[in-house]
Amino acid sequence: MMVFGWRRKNARKKQQSTSNMELLIPNHFLCPISLDLMKDPVTLSSGFTYDRSNIEAWLQAGNFTCPVTNQILTSFDLIPNHNLRKMIQDWCVENRKFGIQRIPTPRVPVSPTQVSDVLSSLAASTRSLDQYECLDLVQKMKKWGNESERNRCCIVDNGASAVLASTFNAFATDSFERNAIILEEILSILDWMFPLDVESQIYLGSQASLRCMLWFLECRDLSSKQNSIVALKELLSSDQQHAEALAIIEGVNQVLFRFIKDPICPKITKASLTVIFCLLSSPSSSEKIKSAFVKMGLVSLLIEMIIDSERSTCERALGVLDRLCDCEEGREEAYNNCLTWPVLVKKILRVSELATEYSVSCIWKLNKYGRKEKVLVEVLQVGAFQKLVLLLQLGCGDETKEKTTELLKQMNPYRNGLECIESVDFKNLKRSF
Repeated sequence: MMVFGWRRKNARKKQQSTSNMELLIPNHFLCPISLDLMKDPVTLSSGFTYDRSNIEAWLQAGNFTCPVTNQILTSFDLIPNHNLRKMIQDWCVENRKFGIQRIPTPRVPVSPTQVSDVLSSLAASTRSLDQYECLDLVQKMKKWGNESERNRCCIVDNGASAVLASTFNAFATDSFERNAIILEEILSILDWMFPLDVESQIYLGSQASLRCMLWFLECRDLSSKQNSIVALKELLSSDQQHAEALAIIEGVNQVLFRFIKDPICPKITKASLTVIFCLLSSPSSSEKIKSAFVKMGLVSLLIEMIIDSERSTCERALGVLDRLCDCEEGREEAYNNCLTWPVLVKKILRVSELATEYSVSCIWKLNKYGRKEKVLVEVLQVGAFQKLVLLLQLGCGDETKEKTTELLKQMNPYRNGLECIESVDFKNLKRSF
């Protein structure tokens, strides 16, 4: 019994000393750049091997030399070192008792030649409106893009967005319903290609393409709605002409309003607010659109949304409200809502610099183009004067500064007996937002 106890005790000590041993990684398994175990070893023309992600970052940073030898590379080809990768995997398996996990076999990155071949085939199939061949090619690119960020960059860099947008326009012109599947697949890929180049915007901004995306917003599932509204947001944000083209499509106001009234998901809500903002900023059709949105009840919806929404949503909602205050109907709705003044004043210096600018602009417009005395009295009663003074002290843009100064001058005669200060709004304020 004593001998057995000694052996058991000795074995326990030996096991503990083994577990405390530092596991040494063979030097040739380490990337010379990061000194970490290589997951995807590739060899340069200099003969030295690096982990693919590290050497790609080195080359993309504008370096033309081998990191070890500092010699100029004769070729930028990255040749997979399959033997070394297999050795590393075997070593990981042998040392799994130390918690080492086997490195999975990496997928071979897509090459520019492969992308170009697929895009050429896609363009040819588009000309004949071969939906099934196009769908196979689009799904092939989607699969490549899902494998790695490097593949996505390679696909984008070789002009995929213009070809895909052209294909989308062609099938949208042919039929939304008949070609819905291929159209949805293209939008799902374009979602990670923004911002688009000018050629891509022309195709995606055509009347057929815009009507197709609007149809998706009305009739298709959540994923298609999300991809469509994001595409519209990107288009309208890049060029005001797209806003004018979208504005003439019947039913667009109602669809966008429903996304604000009955939210589906935050991404769609934010994108919808951006699209509405761009439509309201369109010089040729803004007055008509503003009136339509006001009659639907958008002003009250925005004020309720601003109360407790997170930063980016609040900024967008305030921006839309600011645009609606440009028209008489919008201002009238704002006057009649008892939450208008508390909400606008509350958001000054509380959300972001942009939110502050929009809040001040709304108050300034409601005062300048409407019931001046009523506006001045009501904003004073919710603490606007001290907030605007503090805003000038902390600093703001020139346009906001002018509006703030004008408001303060007009408020000053009404201050006695009316002014209210909410101290919580002045706690922990910093100069930068």
